[in-house]
Amino acid sequence: MNLDLSNQYKYYGMWPVAPTPFHENGEVDYEGMERVLDCMIDQKVQGICILANYSEQFLLSDDEREKLTKLCMKKIDGRVKTIVTVSHFATDIVRPRAELAKSLGADIIMMMPPYHGALLKGNPDQIFEQFNEISKVGIRIMIQDAPLSGIELPVPLLTKMINEIEYLTCFKIESTQAASKIRALIKNCSERLDAPFDGEESITLYADLEAGISGSMSSALLPEKIAPVIDYFWNNEKEKAEEIYNHILPLINFENRQCGFRATKTVMKEGGVIKSDFCRDPIKPLDLDTKNLLLNFAKRYDLLTYKWGK
Repeated sequence: MNLDLSNQYKYYGMWPVAPTPFHENGEVDYEGMERVLDCMIDQKVQGICILANYSEQFLLSDDEREKLTKLCMKKIDGRVKTIVTVSHFATDIVRPRAELAKSLGADIIMMMPPYHGALLKGNPDQIFEQFNEISKVGIRIMIQDAPLSGIELPVPLLTKMINEIEYLTCFKIESTQAASKIRALIKNCSERLDAPFDGEESITLYADLEAGISGSMSSALLPEKIAPVIDYFWNNEKEKAEEIYNHILPLINFENRQCGFRATKTVMKEGGVIKSDFCRDPIKPLDLDTKNLLLNFAKRYDLLTYKWGK
């Protein structure tokens, strides 16, 4: 990793989202979760994010979330950095989630703006107030700007929040035209930022690197293939970075547009990382044709997830 980048930002590199495995009967596979984390660490990532949308956090009970948080933090045991997602519409629910993450040694918590469904959304004042209240817990916060919330987070609001809320020092931008927003936020908040990241399976990675990101939050499908793009770019070998990015982009695109969060678990099952790629209702498994195309990609790109447990 380029030393200028590591000196400029506290956090950088690949920080993929860990999937949550289930048994065929729908129960959380906690043993499988430990294998997922070991596989991801073998992918040489810099950090791991748990309980995010790609972890199917919206299909987990509060008890399962707490158990998974404790299990993951214990299993990771400082081998890589950690982000724990704590998003909820209710501030009084976010707070104990943040306190638990901090007590277990998480480096960062990630939050989306408060929303519930299509119409119940926090206004700018409510969004600011929730993040400001959670900042009092005393752990770095990453704000997730994602289309899933249905909330537009304009640059002026994000600038105000990052510059005025003590522990809000990280962002993950995966909205449309992400690079323009990233570039503006780095310009407006550069002295405050610990981690300017993108997301959305790293599908806009190259443009976002040009905008100035220090890291990316992909899925756990192929982070070891994405990481060299960041490394070469920040070592001023942009042509090599672009070449690698263009080579892996068909798979990133296929995951993003055809599979979603099901891709990682499908390949991990084939690769012996987990026993089942079960999805809780109402999520349906990948159809056979899409699954076969995905596995052909995984084999052709020689993904670690495709062979880790074989």
